[in-house]
Amino acid sequence: MEATQAQLLSLLDGKKQLTIPIYQRTYSWQIKQCQQLFNDIYRVGNDASELSHFIGSIVYFKPGNSPITSVPELLVIDGQQRLTTVSLMLLALIHFLKENDNITLEDETWEEIQETYLVNKHRKDDSKFKLLLTRKDKATFTNLIDEIELDGNYSKRVLENYKFFKGKLHSDNVQAIYHGIKKLIIVDVILERDKDNPQLIFESLNSTGLDLSQADLIRNYILMGQPLEQQTVLYERYWYPMEQSFGENIGALAWFIRDYLTMKEASIPKINLVYETYKNFLHSKNGFKSVNEAIKSLHKYSKFYVRIALLKEQDPDISKKLKEITKLKIDTSYPFLLAVYGDYEDELINKGEFIQIISLVSNYVFRRAICGIPTNSLNKTFGTLYKRIKRETYLESVQAAFLLMDGYRRFPTDAEFTKDLQIKDVYNFRSRNYLLESLENWKRKELVNAENYTIEHILPQNQNLSLQWRQELGEDWERVKNQYLHTLGNLTLTGYNSELSDRPFSDKKTIEGGFNTSPLFLNESVRIEDSWNKEAILNRASTLAQRACIIWKTPHLSQERLDIYKEPGLSKEQNIYNIENYEHLQGDMLVLFQNLEKRVLNLDASVRVEFKKLYIAFKSQTNFVDVVPQKKRLRLSLNTEFDRIKDSKGICKDVSGLGRWGNGDVEVGLENLSELDYIMELIEQAFEIQVESV
Repeated sequence: MEATQAQLLSLLDGKKQLTIPIYQRTYSWQIKQCQQLFNDIYRVGNDASELSHFIGSIVYFKPGNSPITSVPELLVIDGQQRLTTVSLMLLALIHFLKENDNITLEDETWEEIQETYLVNKHRKDDSKFKLLLTRKDKATFTNLIDEIELDGNYSKRVLENYKFFKGKLHSDNVQAIYHGIKKLIIVDVILERDKDNPQLIFESLNSTGLDLSQADLIRNYILMGQPLEQQTVLYERYWYPMEQSFGENIGALAWFIRDYLTMKEASIPKINLVYETYKNFLHSKNGFKSVNEAIKSLHKYSKFYVRIALLKEQDPDISKKLKEITKLKIDTSYPFLLAVYGDYEDELINKGEFIQIISLVSNYVFRRAICGIPTNSLNKTFGTLYKRIKRETYLESVQAAFLLMDGYRRFPTDAEFTKDLQIKDVYNFRSRNYLLESLENWKRKELVNAENYTIEHILPQNQNLSLQWRQELGEDWERVKNQYLHTLGNLTLTGYNSELSDRPFSDKKTIEGGFNTSPLFLNESVRIEDSWNKEAILNRASTLAQRACIIWKTPHLSQERLDIYKEPGLSKEQNIYNIENYEHLQGDMLVLFQNLEKRVLNLDASVRVEFKKLYIAFKSQTNFVDVVPQKKRLRLSLNTEFDRIKDSKGICKDVSGLGRWGNGDVEVGLENLSELDYIMELIEQAFEIQVESV
C-alpha cells in the first residue's frame, strides 16, 4: 500500500479511468453537503493565504499490466462520494464557461479543463470517461458530460447536485471556485492486488459506522473479494434485486439480516453488530461453502421477509394472516416465520398448514397480551422455536412446542384468557380495534373496518352520570361504573356515537341508528338486554369471551401425542412433600408462610409452588425465591446476584459461595407480618430479573 498527500486534480489528470465497483452504494450526497463543500472551496479560493484544503482519502487499486493503447483502470474502494461531487462541480463550471465564452480561467478554456479532468480525449466507448459511476448514476453523469437529454430513469441525486452547482456559479465567483478546486488535497492511497486486503482497509476507514449501514458493509464484504466479473454477476442476480424489493424501506434490510442470522444461529445479534456477526457466521461451520451460496440464501429469504414484514404477499389467504402479525407488531416472530416460510416454499408443508402456523403465532401473542404477560421473552422464544420442529410431523410438532411452554412462555389456556378478557381495560388496550374488529368479522364475508366506526361506551364515560343511569345500575352504581366502564362487556362499535351520546339505555336501543337496528354482530348482544347493569355487562362479556376463544384458539393434542414431544428431563418428578412435612410451619410461622405464599402466587399466573425435602420453591421458569422454614423466621433465598438487588434497608446478605439450601446469592429473613411488604419488594425484583433473562 502506498499513501501520499496529493492534489485531488492530479488524481484526475492523465489517461486513466477511476471506476466505482458495482457493489458500492450509489451516489448519495445531498444539497446540504454540497453547499458545505462549495462554501469551503470558495473560501480557500478567495484567500491567497490558504494554500490547501484537505477533504479526506481516495483509496483505489493500482492498475494491472495492460496494453499501452488501453486506458488504465483504477478500482475505487473508498472516496467515491467526494470524487463524484468534485467532478459534478467541474462539469458545472465547464458548462458555465461554455455558455459564457468571454470568460477564461488562467488561459484555460473549457475544452482544456474537460479534457484534463473529465474525459480521455479521442476515446469513443466507456473508456472516454475518467470517472465511471455505477448503475443509473453512470448513465446520468456521462449523458450530462455529452450533453445528451436525460430520459425518465435518471439519477435524481446526480442531476440535482449538478444543477445546484450550476446555479451557484456566476462571473464574480467562478475564478475563486476554480482556484479553490485546485487547492483540494487528499490522501492518495494506492493498493496492490494480491498484496493488500481491501476489506480490512475499508473497515478501518468506516470504523465509526456512520457512513455505511450494516447492510452496506455486508454487501461490500461479500462482493469485494470476488473477481470483477463475479462481482457483477452476484450483484445483478442477487443483491440488487434484493435491495429493490425493499423499495423505500431499504433501512429494513439490516433488520432482515439480523432476523436471518437469528433464524440460522438461534441467537439474536444486536443491530449494530449485524455486520460482525454475519462475518463470523460465514466463516463458521454453519456457514456456506461458497460466497455464491451465501448471497443466494440471503436473496431467497429476503423475498419471504418483504412478504411478511412489508406486506408484499400476493396470496390473499396468507396475506390476511400476515397482516394480523403486523397489526399486533409481532416482529419478534420474523426469524421463526422466515424459516417456516422457507419450508412452505420448499413444499415441506402445504398452504393450509402454513396458515395454521401463522395463526398459532398471532393467537399465542394476542392471548398473552390480553393476559398481561410481559413480552420480554418473546424474541428468545421465537428465536429458538424452529429447533423444536420435527419434519415428519411438522404442524403437530409446532402445536406441541407451543403447548409445552410454561411459566412466562406459556400459551394461556381458555380459562385464563376468558377470565382476563372479561375484566381487562380493553378501551386503553393497544390492540383494541383489532380485538373488536376480529370479534365482529368472524365468519363474516362483508368485512367491517373498525376505523370507519367509533368506540361506544354503552354505559357512558361521563363523570356526572345521569340519575336515570344511576337507577339503571342500582345502588352500587359507582363501583360498577369504576370496575366495568372500559371492559369488553361495555364496549361496542357504532357509526352513531354523537347521537347515542349519554342517552339512557332504552333510548340508545330505540333511536334511529341505535342498537335495535344496528347490522353489527357486536350489537346483537346489546339489544337482547332489557336493562344495562352489572349483570348485563358480564353476560355480554362472557358471550364475547367464548367467541374469542374460538377465534384465537389454542392447539389441541392428546396427552399421549404431547408426551412424544417432551424433551428429556422435562417430566416433573412426582411431588411427595406437602406443608405438613415442615416441623417449624406451625402457629405463627404457619400464618406468616401462608400470607407470604398468597402474595408470591399473586405476582403472576405463571408462579407455582413446589414443596421440596428441605425447602419450599416458588418458580416461574425456574426458582426465583426459596423458603427454608426455621423456628423463629422464614429464611428466604433470592435467586439472583447480590449486586442486582436494590435493598434500601440493607437487610440482605451475600451468601455466594456459601453452602445453603435454596438457590441464589441473596439471603434475607422474614420474622413477622410487618416486614412482609418490604420483603415482597425484594422478591418481586428477583422475579422480574428472571423474566428479563428468559
